[in-house]
Amino acid sequence: MDIDQQKILDEEHLRLLRIGYLIAGAFNALWAFFPLIYVAMGIFIMTIGSIAPHGRNEPGAQFFGLFFAIIGTAVSLLIAAVAVLKLLTAKALRERKSRTLCLVTAAISCLAIPYGTALGVATFLLLSRPSVREQFT
Repeated sequence: MDIDQQKILDEEHLRLLRIGYLIAGAFNALWAFFPLIYVAMGIFIMTIGSIAPHGRNEPGAQFFGLFFAIIGTAVSLLIAAVAVLKLLTAKALRERKSRTLCLVTAAISCLAIPYGTALGVATFLLLSRPSVREQFT
């Protein structure tokens, strides 16, 4: 394969990989709202625990509600961070910058079986090509 054909092929593969990261990032951004249900449940449990019958304050309910709210918030922020990372990777692929960011994001994406694994492995394969590696320097 001559150099011009390889360049066209690399450009197309990078474009498709960028689209994959845009889609994965958008889905992660949507999924980041799901754990907020647990935050709402935790706040509800804390509210119900503070207005317990017979005027008793239920410290177990307060702790349990706070636990739900903290875990829900942490998971939501973690998913949102992964979404931002994937969107930044899509931008880096378009600009041919920060190959390291793309590889780190690919490694994290591999944890999301099966589609994230396919995206991560495709990223590793594509970014390991010498012709693509030259574009990122």
